Amino acid sequence: MTNVSVVIPIKNEADNIRPLIDRIVAALEPLTSFEVIVVNDGSTDHSSEVVENAALSYNNLSLLKHASSAGQSAAVHSGVLAAKAPFIATLDGDGQNPPEDLPKLLMPLLEKSAGPELGLVAGQRVGRQDRFSKKIASKLANGLRGFLLQDGTWDTGCGLKAFRREAFLQLPYFNHMHRYLPALFKAYGWDVAHVDVSHAARVAGRSNYSNLQRGLVGAVDLLGVIWLIRRAKRAQIVKK
Repeated sequence: MTNVSVVIPIKNEADNIRPLIDRIVAALEPLTSFEVIVVNDGSTDHSSEVVENAALSYNNLSLLKHASSAGQSAAVHSGVLAAKAPFIATLDGDGQNPPEDLPKLLMPLLEKSAGPELGLVAGQRVGRQDRFSKKIASKLANGLRGFLLQDGTWDTGCGLKAFRREAFLQLPYFNHMHRYLPALFKAYGWDVAHVDVSHAARVAGRSNYSNLQRGLVGAVDLLGVIWLIRRAKRAQIVKK
């Protein structure tokens, strides 16, 4: 039985994805049984070929492809739907989320003492290795989001997360939902834990987002998430 499915959304990360896969395997092999699902969200480089070549070495590695770019949330959603395991771990495909932190995220869910209501373990980056402008923009956005949503996290944009597959699939799906997972899990009655994780500088390629793009999209998304949370209700099934 596969316990964990690692989902990696990528777009034009041909130079980063193979080293990342190798490090994920090294980090998780001593911990548990797992699979790795790379979701290629409309890359125009040779990312798919790199992953397919890596799959010759790892029989627990698979590749999904979007015909055209649908966004990071869509890529994560596709990976979760295809996953075989009850627990999901996600991280960005650019190598900035060190996979060596995956065990810290997964252990609260995997250990025998884990409470059944723990739905999400969210990473929070310490010592971010980004441009000053990006860090300031992120801090302002996180501050506003935290004030309005009261989700208890100061870094919702961190790609390192671990969660129950069943819990994630209960949430309403929408574009950019990956930025609001702590608030959504809480709204639907799940407990959320936070773990400090490290952060690395990008060594190849370039980001698919700009500060302006994040800000404009985030303002609209925030209003939508506030609406969703006010109307969220998780039904409790009575067992005989």
